[in-house]
Amino acid sequence: MLFDCFAHSLKTAGQVGLLCLVFICTVSAEDKSIDYANQVRPILARKCYACHGSSEQEAGLALHNREAALIEPDSGTLAIVPGKVDQSELVVRIEEKDLDLRMPPAEHDPLTEKEIAVLKQWIAEGAEFNSHWAFEPIAKAEPPAKKGLSDHPIDRFIESRLTNNNVKAAPPAKREVLIRRLYFDLTGLPPTPEEVEQFLADRSENAYKKLVDHLLASPHYGERWARHWLDVVRYAETNSFERDGAKPNAWKYRDYVIKSLNDDKPYDQFLREQLAGDVLENKNRETIIATGFYRLGIWDDEPADPKLARFDELDSILTTVGQGVLGLTLNCARCHEHKIDPIPHADYYRMLSFFDELTSYGSRANQISNNQTDVSPPELIEQYTKIDSELKQLQTKMRLIEQQGITKMPAADQRATETRKRKKTLAETLQQYLDVKLWKAYVPLKKRQKELIAQRKKLPARETVLSVAKYSQNPAPTHILLRGNPHVPGDVVTPGFPELFGAADPKLPATDASGKPVSRRIALANWIASKENQLTARVMANRIWQHHFGRGIVRSPNNFGLLGVPPTHPELLDWLANNFMQGGWKIKRLHRLIVTSDAYKRSSIAIPESLEKDPNNDLFWRFNLRRLSAEEVRDSVLATSGLLNKRLYGPSIYPAVSKEVLSTQSRPGEGWGKSSQEDQNRRSIYIFIKRSLILPELSNFDFPDTDTTCEARFTTIQPSQALGMINGHFLNQQAELLAARLRKEVKADVTKQVARCLHLVYCRKPSEIEIADGLKLIQNLQQKHQLPKEESLKLFCLYALNLNAFMFVD
Repeated sequence: MLFDCFAHSLKTAGQVGLLCLVFICTVSAEDKSIDYANQVRPILARKCYACHGSSEQEAGLALHNREAALIEPDSGTLAIVPGKVDQSELVVRIEEKDLDLRMPPAEHDPLTEKEIAVLKQWIAEGAEFNSHWAFEPIAKAEPPAKKGLSDHPIDRFIESRLTNNNVKAAPPAKREVLIRRLYFDLTGLPPTPEEVEQFLADRSENAYKKLVDHLLASPHYGERWARHWLDVVRYAETNSFERDGAKPNAWKYRDYVIKSLNDDKPYDQFLREQLAGDVLENKNRETIIATGFYRLGIWDDEPADPKLARFDELDSILTTVGQGVLGLTLNCARCHEHKIDPIPHADYYRMLSFFDELTSYGSRANQISNNQTDVSPPELIEQYTKIDSELKQLQTKMRLIEQQGITKMPAADQRATETRKRKKTLAETLQQYLDVKLWKAYVPLKKRQKELIAQRKKLPARETVLSVAKYSQNPAPTHILLRGNPHVPGDVVTPGFPELFGAADPKLPATDASGKPVSRRIALANWIASKENQLTARVMANRIWQHHFGRGIVRSPNNFGLLGVPPTHPELLDWLANNFMQGGWKIKRLHRLIVTSDAYKRSSIAIPESLEKDPNNDLFWRFNLRRLSAEEVRDSVLATSGLLNKRLYGPSIYPAVSKEVLSTQSRPGEGWGKSSQEDQNRRSIYIFIKRSLILPELSNFDFPDTDTTCEARFTTIQPSQALGMINGHFLNQQAELLAARLRKEVKADVTKQVARCLHLVYCRKPSEIEIADGLKLIQNLQQKHQLPKEESLKLFCLYALNLNAFMFVD
């Protein structure tokens, strides 16, 4: 029965998961005229630009702008005749039945009937071209007139679209559903039954707002939302490739992100610190740690082609900044002109030149100097420096004396002094080969050396952090690489912003007023974090919305370009972006605004008529049911068993891993430590992220690829999840601990044990029917399968931890 129940849960969850993954860009009934940027250009970009775009114009035809699309191509037949569908060759070709004549060619998918209808209507309306929405300045949008019960500005945008499309919204979620949703969204942890009861008992008008403020003030908020950012910046603590060596102190960057979010650091400051924290005028320990961002990518300590490896390293940084912060696939212009977006080949290298001053992560011989900065107190650094300087001077003097004795030694002893046996050999034989005068000069030097070494050992440990420890203050010129080949350099380029932004080239003084060199990255950071940048605020506002509603207003969070999915509510996105900036780039303020809207507080109930009109919930008429993330699953299991260690910050932890899993590495078991049981029970964000060994409890539930920026995690329902949740050591261990908790809290009363367990799992009081089903399962395990009471209770706990009500947020 246990496995039958779980199989049913898996089947049900699978249907939900598949529904959430599929979406179709619909044309709203309210949109009477076709919009080129949002409806036409995405079709042309997907189906036509590869052969008829900015970089390729087969048969002399280009469709990426009005001027090119309306001129006469090589064939002499106009592709687009504004207002005349029947005279437009484009329509003839996309409707052609002969595969030899149809466009796109036979090896590509044809346009759908819906796409053809959009193009025909657009041509009939005059084939107007307008700029891509994301490349335009952020509009000063105002909320539409109130059409529903709520006067909340977000609801006014949402309700306007619902009313115009005659789509009915789902009813509000029950309060016990809402508190669980809010806890997971803001902290990644379930509420305790006591916290739920306290909220339900508070019938005051501002009870919900108080709960929101309480959760935003929780230190666990930063842990939850830091993980979203770490996905974007491809956070990991090792270098990948065969040896997959550790990145010392990477965890301090993770803690920096958590603390920054808990402190509600303005997002523009957050970006500036990561992009230029080592060269800011008011740099400090925190801003230097922030530059660990640059050291998070994969790095090959023994590349076959060092030049290519160097540009791969820079490309990883540019890709992460481009997609993660600006929502642009700048990396697609590394080898040629961007096939879709208006990003010339040269623009890629102009942006790359901002980063060209960065040193590589390291070298095989020295994997520390470029990426570890000493951030110890100045007085401590001075003490170390003074001692080290004197030791160096002593070493020089001692070496000169030692060498005079070594030249007189037998050949065997001379060779020994060139190996690790040097110290032992000199201690045993040096005096024999030195005259009295030299030996008398050597002894006090040796004594002073020991004293200094002893003093050094007594000093507090120095603190080093993963960071940009060195950068080139006079970087070599940046060349365009022909076809992206570092061995074929082309024209020299200077730092500059992509032309699609319309921004002036930055002024890059070689030195500041005091004569110190000025880093190029300061200009880049200021431009990216500027209110004039039309993408930065939009991209972040969209990400925050995404993690509250299950998808962004733009469904492709890393791609706001022509191949990205157009926003379902462009005016709302612009209003949110403006509100975000006007509010001082404060992220918590934006959270508060979103989660207090009626749109967020809706239930996930499916209304048949609304489901038929808007099956993909493009209009946000209901809340999208979602499966817990990998970290939420593990953390919730620990919280439910009562073993979760909520300690904040600190070095990463190493949960126990089986020998079979460890053997999957190229060097089995290497680089995986052993933590105490107490530390193993910490939240999942503190788990050591080793690129060649991701913890199965995380990888089974779609933990992201750490090699590249992740815009949104997959949400799959697949067999390894069921196997891990039923047969895995971690879950069985936690089920046993949960059973022990129940016996301790409600003693031996089976009915109370079942009720308490389900209360913990559901975050609400279970119904009589649910309790009866649980009792029936335990009875069946004891009577039919002859299992003892303890084992039956443990299996019931295992069953409870596999329920949909536990695994999904409603």
